Amino acid sequence: MGDISKDIKSKFDSNKLKALINIKYTSNWLNSKENEFFKPYGISPQQYNILRILRGAKERIKVQIVKDRMIERAPNATRLMDKLCDKNLIERERCEHDRRVVYVKITELGLKLLFTIDNNKNMSFLDKITEEEAIVLSDLLDKIR
Repeated sequence: MGDISKDIKSKFDSNKLKALINIKYTSNWLNSKENEFFKPYGISPQQYNILRILRGAKERIKVQIVKDRMIERAPNATRLMDKLCDKNLIERERCEHDRRVVYVKITELGLKLLFTIDNNKNMSFLDKITEEEAIVLSDLLDKIR
């Protein structure tokens, strides 16, 4: 991965346009790398996000809260949770008072999987930037939003 101009064989009218195209291009590249990283664990990046949300909650929470907290708003979040249930990584419970309300929580197996993933330091696609550069990059991305 080099200069965006060379990678997509294009010239840009402004540095801001170049930066925008670079963000989109890099986002797609990162999605591809993330999918590769999570494949051996049998989950997708979105499912990993759901597991992290549930671990952070420390108790059962409403499905809607999970959907609201997801990084990528996934229209198929319910289906993603169904698959996590099938793998016994999360549990689903209906509310006793209102059957329309569904709660989810992470299982011990889900916690173990997250522990394993978090201890895999093989996200080599982030190795090229330093901790300081990561802070600057994060601040710049926050500034755009």
